[in-house]
Amino acid sequence: MRLIAGLTVGLILGFSVWYFWPKEKKVFLSPEGKWTFESKPFEKYSFPKLRERVFIPDGIWVEGSNFYYWADGHKVSGQILKPVGTVPTGGWPAVIMLRGYVDREIYQPGVGTRRAAEVFSQNGYLTLAPDFLGYGGSDQSFPNNLEDRFFHPIEVLQLIASLKNLDMANPNQVALWGHSNGGQIALSVLEISGKDFPTSLWAPVSKPFPYSILYYTDEADDNGKALRRVVAGFEALYDSDEFSIQNYYDWISAPVQVHQGTADEAVPLKWSQALEKSLKDKDKNVKLYIYPGADHNLLGGWEAAVERSLEWFKQK
Repeated sequence: MRLIAGLTVGLILGFSVWYFWPKEKKVFLSPEGKWTFESKPFEKYSFPKLRERVFIPDGIWVEGSNFYYWADGHKVSGQILKPVGTVPTGGWPAVIMLRGYVDREIYQPGVGTRRAAEVFSQNGYLTLAPDFLGYGGSDQSFPNNLEDRFFHPIEVLQLIASLKNLDMANPNQVALWGHSNGGQIALSVLEISGKDFPTSLWAPVSKPFPYSILYYTDEADDNGKALRRVVAGFEALYDSDEFSIQNYYDWISAPVQVHQGTADEAVPLKWSQALEKSLKDKDKNVKLYIYPGADHNLLGGWEAAVERSLEWFKQK
């Protein structure tokens, strides 16, 4: 459970500091004996750089209960649930469903999203839950885990842009639902896009990067030593603040609803309380609901949470 951020021990060990080390013909040694770096391959994933991007609608198609689309040349799959009945003029309003971490060995499309998606689709919403690279019928993930993580907002932003090419979807009525690490992805999308997508976050991972991943290393066999080396290598080249949600709350214009259980062992209650305060301090439209005894999946408050989410989408 504590590994919901997506950096399992095996993946961490498979990605070492060499990726961040100076590459041939891209560095030189200054007279003072310090390395000078000329290439920063991850800089394009920083929030300021992504903020400058314009996402152009690309190919998107539906096959049964699955959909597929292109994101920067990578095929991404996902599960789609359609409301019953005829597609209305302009298409159904869409909810993008963003799950938390799931181990690849047990993953199936819809894990972590399907139950809530069924409620939304029964109430007239078209739901799209991307699998993300390396999952479902998507193309392979990147050879390192950090790039996978940084690419998630691009996958979502491209999906939203491509809804213009999906006749059954209304690209002007889009909402976001995010659980756990999917909540952090949703916040990233709100910041980068600046769009007013009504958003419901369930037990969101809302701490800054890299703390948001270092927090989940206490169950690692090496107590997080390998991950700390990866982070150290990354921070030797990059300003981690430029990859972290807490620095860009000003960019959010969307109404945000947060749902948090008091018995959640993966995301502490105080995280969601701090998120609400941070957004309120910046005069953002945010509402926090607390569910006594509910766990990380909101069991113990699930029905109330999904009903409030549905009403939030309808009102906005």
